[in-house]
Amino acid sequence: MKIILTAINAKYIHSNLAVYSLKAYAKKYAEHIFLAEYTINQQLDEILMDIYKKKPDVLCFSCYIWNISYVETLIHEIHKIMPNLPIWLGGPEVSYDAQEVLRRLPEVRGIVKGEGEETFSEVVSCYIEGKSEDYLREIKGISYRKKDGRIVENPWREIMDLSRVPFVYEDMEEFKNKIIYYETSRGCPFSCSYCLSSIDKCLRFRDLDLVKKELQFFLDNEVPQVKFVDRTFNCKHSHSMEIWRYIAEHDNGITNFHFEISADLLNEEELELLGTMREGLVQLEIGVQSTNPKTIGEIKRTMRFDKVADAVKRVNAGRNIHQHLDLIAGLPYEDYESFGKSFNDVYALAPEQLQLGFLKVLKGSYMEEHTEEYGLVYKSLPPYEVLYTKWLPYEDVLKLKRIEEMVEVYYNSGQFSYTLEHLVREFETPFAFFEKLGEYYEEHAFHMVSHSRITRYEILLAFAEKYAGKRVDLYRELLIFDLYLRENIKSRPTFAGENTTDKEWLGEFYEEESKEHKYLLGYEKYDKRQLRKMTHIEKFTYDVLGNGEKKETVILFDYQNRSKLNYQATVFRL
Repeated sequence: MKIILTAINAKYIHSNLAVYSLKAYAKKYAEHIFLAEYTINQQLDEILMDIYKKKPDVLCFSCYIWNISYVETLIHEIHKIMPNLPIWLGGPEVSYDAQEVLRRLPEVRGIVKGEGEETFSEVVSCYIEGKSEDYLREIKGISYRKKDGRIVENPWREIMDLSRVPFVYEDMEEFKNKIIYYETSRGCPFSCSYCLSSIDKCLRFRDLDLVKKELQFFLDNEVPQVKFVDRTFNCKHSHSMEIWRYIAEHDNGITNFHFEISADLLNEEELELLGTMREGLVQLEIGVQSTNPKTIGEIKRTMRFDKVADAVKRVNAGRNIHQHLDLIAGLPYEDYESFGKSFNDVYALAPEQLQLGFLKVLKGSYMEEHTEEYGLVYKSLPPYEVLYTKWLPYEDVLKLKRIEEMVEVYYNSGQFSYTLEHLVREFETPFAFFEKLGEYYEEHAFHMVSHSRITRYEILLAFAEKYAGKRVDLYRELLIFDLYLRENIKSRPTFAGENTTDKEWLGEFYEEESKEHKYLLGYEKYDKRQLRKMTHIEKFTYDVLGNGEKKETVILFDYQNRSKLNYQATVFRL
């Protein structure tokens, strides 16, 4: 008997924690359970052929918003070549409307609803031990189709002790070049109306002694990144403090830990501890969603933006932690102007990343139940993204889409940070700047083409010339500075012109530096010629590191010693 657990991930670097947990829990039947991971970027025929060659006796799919369309298409084709193959589904995208899914997909035998470890193990036992169909009626947490075609909806299963879920990572070679996902809690204390976590109010935590042992495994194996999937990691202070204290005390200098938190819940003890951590040890994802009090109240979100702002600024001051802040467009009572204010509020906090997302109307969520009240219209196909609301017409959604692209290209890339710091000030607000930049892209049809990095610099320079013409020379130098800050390019772009640094002076500088190493620490084994190749010196006519005033400035770029937060070179004024 061969049972295949299939995960179709969004990207190759992702791994599917769910299927590994299901297999680990059903260890009694381990010799019969096999994993198959693919991505939505693969050709459907490629996956179809591979599954067929594996000859499964039972085929299971892990279903999410990003892969459900792909999975459904695959199921239709698999059924044609393997018509007697029992197919089971599980995951958030099929759990909350299981009967509808079974009606829509007659090829599917059953669905594991919600938390799946115990349920999957019992379904597996049914097949491996050859139990009759009547046994399925006794399994909590499934909906299934009887042989006569009737659909049976069994009761949901009670939630389990999270400490009973086995640790899924043993051979880390299996996960080479992949993000490692890990959970220490399930459920969420909040009731945000757009989120499925609000349905599961049973918040529970994994035993901390187990957690520490498992964290040490990641540290010993020098895993590059561990991404916690806990919905609100810091909702229990004793839990978050124990874990943060442990990773700070056992830091291996390599592993990064990613947490999704509520910044307004951070207390003084947590903030102090975060401030002492190694640069790059921790990164924080913070869901702000909106700063409109009426919107926050309507979506049943518990969040005080003043406290969020204080916490984010405090963490930023340490210059050691990457912060990623999220906004959602399309929420109730949020119109274009209101969203612009939310954007400006969050932009002012200067996070490393600002994610402008669009509301996804998830099945089973409170938001779905109130679509008529909100005039909320969304796409019929996954990911069920908002098209318009009674506050935000489709025309405004399109404008926000343009702004989202500009934020991704010019802000989140981290490639234009010094230029943006000055250029944004030429406009009334940051939102107005990105809005105008989006319009500029559309006017010139730039949004229709995939541009090289250098072309993006050239476009921004042309934009600056149009809207800040008197200071275009400053913006040219800021763009040159931003370019060399990230990359020691050998082929100098046209817009940068000639490097005017005196060649004789350069020779003397590197001669002296190869002996004294006044600036370039860690380069002791290199001679002056190698130093010159491995670094860069640029002369500017403006103070690009300061307020942009006209002032000759010579900058040394050290590429061996980069920031772990933004990958920027270390720089020195000479």
